[in-house]
Amino acid sequence: MPNAASWNITDDPHVAHFALSLEKEQNASHHTVSNYLIDLRQFAGIAWGVDAHPPFAWTQVDRFVARKYLIKFQKDGDKATTTARKLSSLRSFYRFLEREEQVPANPFNGLHPPQRGRSLPKVLSIDEVKRLLDAPRVLWERARSAIREPHRQRILEYIMRRDTAILETLYSTGARVSEIASLTDREVDIFGGVAKVRGKGKKERRCPLGRPASQAIRQAMALRDLIWPATTRRDGNRPVFLNWRGGPLTTRSIERGLKDCLAEAGLNQTMSPHVLRHSFATHLLDAGADLRSVQELLGHASLSTTQIYTHVSIERLKKVYEEAHPRA
Repeated sequence: MPNAASWNITDDPHVAHFALSLEKEQNASHHTVSNYLIDLRQFAGIAWGVDAHPPFAWTQVDRFVARKYLIKFQKDGDKATTTARKLSSLRSFYRFLEREEQVPANPFNGLHPPQRGRSLPKVLSIDEVKRLLDAPRVLWERARSAIREPHRQRILEYIMRRDTAILETLYSTGARVSEIASLTDREVDIFGGVAKVRGKGKKERRCPLGRPASQAIRQAMALRDLIWPATTRRDGNRPVFLNWRGGPLTTRSIERGLKDCLAEAGLNQTMSPHVLRHSFATHLLDAGADLRSVQELLGHASLSTTQIYTHVSIERLKKVYEEAHPRA
């Protein structure tokens, strides 16, 4: 009898035929086929034991054996995504055997993979947000002493004013970084404290601008027009935020600038601008805002999307309780 190391799962004629079908009929990649074969070999070891070898009695597999296979990976602590992929592999294999009239039914039909846990978004504390918002000024003060040329000094100051305004606006509005990068002059009412953004599906919504954000935008725009007066447009379609050359600012540039600010603030540099959107929503709910209002401010089509932030708030409360309560 061959040992486990001396045979391949494709020594089974049904599996070999299945692998060929994946390659020829479905144009599956070598990597995809390899994953299917790994899952089938693992199943064979669970269903018939580690000493079993091809050919296998695929017709003898029933729903109990199929369920045993799923439970094994759940007990081993595998991720839900991994277990779901393995279930998909076996279901596809048995669908193939059904089509080839090798089995009367698919024992994996009707079995559901474990629910995928939804990871909670990262959120900054109010103190961390304050440090982040102050980071552009700290970076500017450190760098300006090394630059003597007046024009370059103005460019450097503009970058500081611009980055401060972007961070303030992201936190003040809860907008996505793409929505902020595409803002034009006519879409920002500094005195009324409102920004009109275009979200997913080109849906427009109005976002309140707090006083710090309005002031930061006003200062950035004033310096922008001083440095690049020739590009000032009177039709209101000029981008609010420009790059150091005077051209439109991209979301990628905003993300790069954020990394420097995160480092200066002593925060995790892997975080994206979206962390300010998460923080905006969570801080509003922490302060007593109702979920429906937060949904409108974020531009979510479904309330269920917004509800993730209630879980964040609950987890934060649990952490405070565990740290503060004497009998937690």
